[in-house]
Amino acid sequence: MSIQAHRWLMTAVNTPLERAAFHAEPGPGEVVVAIAGCGVCHTDLGYFYDGVRTKQPLPLALGHEISGKVVATGAGAERWMGKAVIVPAVLPCGECDLCSRGLGTICPHQKMPGNDIQGGFATHIVVPGRGLCEVDESRLARAGLTLADVSIVADALTTPYQAVRRAGVKAGSLAVVVGAGGVGGYCVQIANAFGAKVVAIDVDDDKLEAISHHGAALTLNSHALDGRAIKVAITAFAKQSGLAATEWFIFECSGTAAGQLTAYGLLVHGATLSVVGFTMDKIEIRLSNLMAYDARAIGNWGCPPESYPAALDLVLDGKVAIKPFVEALPLDDINRVFTAVHHREIKKRAVLVPA
Repeated sequence: MSIQAHRWLMTAVNTPLERAAFHAEPGPGEVVVAIAGCGVCHTDLGYFYDGVRTKQPLPLALGHEISGKVVATGAGAERWMGKAVIVPAVLPCGECDLCSRGLGTICPHQKMPGNDIQGGFATHIVVPGRGLCEVDESRLARAGLTLADVSIVADALTTPYQAVRRAGVKAGSLAVVVGAGGVGGYCVQIANAFGAKVVAIDVDDDKLEAISHHGAALTLNSHALDGRAIKVAITAFAKQSGLAATEWFIFECSGTAAGQLTAYGLLVHGATLSVVGFTMDKIEIRLSNLMAYDARAIGNWGCPPESYPAALDLVLDGKVAIKPFVEALPLDDINRVFTAVHHREIKKRAVLVPA
């Protein structure tokens, strides 16, 4: 079955995206998803404005935070027909040695929409049926959410979920999140849901105020405080809260050089530093601090599809709020929206919705 569709293509760096028609047709094991919403991620802006290279050559539709309904299936994927789904931002092959050992996030055959394959700034997308996350629409309605709202689960929520889970955050932990908007805001909420006391650090007072109502026990503005003062403030907070001065969980979510330097400067004995944000900028650090503090640093690339249902449950059970942090906008306004997000004129996570 072939479906007439259209998508917005990136043809060159910092050049207006172009609307193009195409036929969406699933092959064996594939499905066609009619897109309900696709979130605009910092990674998309990196491709578009900074020239970060995509795996698939241009022209390419960006977008990897996708939700929608399956409207066509290929052979072997029929069970997905008619279901509401979230498309994982990273789709492992599920068959290689790495996938068999639970290492799907580094699968060499993985497919990332808007990078390896055509992405979600479109009316429809063709993706492998393997690994899709089904959305219970009755629970969605009870939670006061739309299918478009939960598109951001595909990356903005599941990536920090994987980082928090993988780091080992538990009740009684102290978690520090650098970059409290977008991915970082969800990282704050998820760490809080795991039982941690959470410190949020950002340069934007509005973001800090917002997240103070959603899991941040302490907020600090890194424009007002230098690295040493931030560490002193967190140490005092830990003591006041009856938390350890060691084994902090530090999550760098800002995707900035300044944020990375701040996060690295917060290492304490036994700390875990999780790098969640991405920047092309380079920083200079003393790597030996990891040795001296007997600390560890972990990179985080996406989230295994099998962990998506548990992450989605946090949203549907009301433990993580997404409605206050998303803004639905028309897909056909994509060029205006990209500009506004790039210039920080849109404070919430923009979700582009096809007409």
